[in-house]
Amino acid sequence: MGVKGLQYFMEGCCPDSCVPVDLKQMAVDHVKAHPDSAATVVVDGMACLRYWYRCQAWVHGGQWQEYMHILQEFLDAFTAADIRLVFFFDGTVEEQKRAEWVKRRLRVNQDIARIFQHIKTHGQQPNSRDLFCLPSGLATFSRFALKSLGQESRCSVREGDYEISDYALSHNCMGILGQDTDFVIYNTVPYLSINKLNLNNMTTVLFSRERLCHVLKLHMTDLPLLACLLGNDVVPEQQMERLRNSALASYRMKHKQVQGDKVYAVADFISVHHPSSEGTFGVSSLSLVEAEKEALEKGIRLYLLTGQMSPWLESSRAFPESVCLMGNYVPGDILQAAMEKHTQAECFLVYNVLYDGVVECSNTLEDEDEVELPPQAVLYLPVRERIYGLLLPVQPGVSFLYLLRIYGKKSYFMMHFYYVVTCLQLMQLVCITI
Repeated sequence: MGVKGLQYFMEGCCPDSCVPVDLKQMAVDHVKAHPDSAATVVVDGMACLRYWYRCQAWVHGGQWQEYMHILQEFLDAFTAADIRLVFFFDGTVEEQKRAEWVKRRLRVNQDIARIFQHIKTHGQQPNSRDLFCLPSGLATFSRFALKSLGQESRCSVREGDYEISDYALSHNCMGILGQDTDFVIYNTVPYLSINKLNLNNMTTVLFSRERLCHVLKLHMTDLPLLACLLGNDVVPEQQMERLRNSALASYRMKHKQVQGDKVYAVADFISVHHPSSEGTFGVSSLSLVEAEKEALEKGIRLYLLTGQMSPWLESSRAFPESVCLMGNYVPGDILQAAMEKHTQAECFLVYNVLYDGVVECSNTLEDEDEVELPPQAVLYLPVRERIYGLLLPVQPGVSFLYLLRIYGKKSYFMMHFYYVVTCLQLMQLVCITI
């Protein structure tokens, strides 16, 4: 996740950018500077799952009561420090990141295969955290668990990192708690490490984008281009390999080889070609083929939060929002109602079906070599078909309107809404236990 190699560079080659912080003191300082707002930390829930889930017997589906106890301890520590938490969970996979998402799912499938091979060989679950898989559906149930504990839990309708960064900036939050170097690239509030968090003394590490820029001699607005040239979820690392190799060759002609020189070389390349008031403007000033130019512009645009601009773009218009594929089938007010439930983490996958027309399934802990048991994707195919049949009309503007006339808009929607939610949650629950 995040920018290729940037986490290693900041920790190993640029330690000044990794600042130890006391969260209690940060909260006190934040309230002093902003007396009208509470000290709020936005939490990337997806990044915290491994930190939270420390239960021992995970391969059988997970220890729920023990996990809830861990979550309560986590919340109590922040409450004692007078820090309010807002949790975000990924609610969709955006099309521009789908290819990378699929690659990760396939890599996790390989890990799951090794886990089952270990179980067959040794008759017990692996004890190493290197050979470990989170229980199926943990992200889904964690958002509901946090709500049951009185926390504000939200679900994204676009790229999760973007929504977290935008929310934190617009709500004047104290920081973002997660583990993704994209939060260094977004021009938002301070990025705090969940992996470095010590709940006993409420300390962690702040990855400072300001100090990173100082070391690399870059402006804050250059960081999106740095991320795209190094490679991220939108711009594949190999797509910019030609340009990076050229930058590295030029850099090594002027400097001796050092650890992390790839990042230094790309930063130097950006500085040399930085847009000015004279001559060419934006990424057009770089020696790029058209496909590379389009990829960089797209990648940079995705890092721009509301109202932000980039000197590397000829036009700083916002990246076009995704198109609702089911727009001709689903009335706008029904879609709006589903989106509100979705963003408030009060339902599961209904909005995805109404918006994109599909249910997306992540990895589940199942043995692909077990021929006697059908895979969950096949097992639940009739359930998914039933869900599609309930939520999606056969023809645009026919089934929905007919049923709305018979039952009334609210009663029809709520009746099927809760039925579908029950089906979907049952699917996820059974995936945990098989």
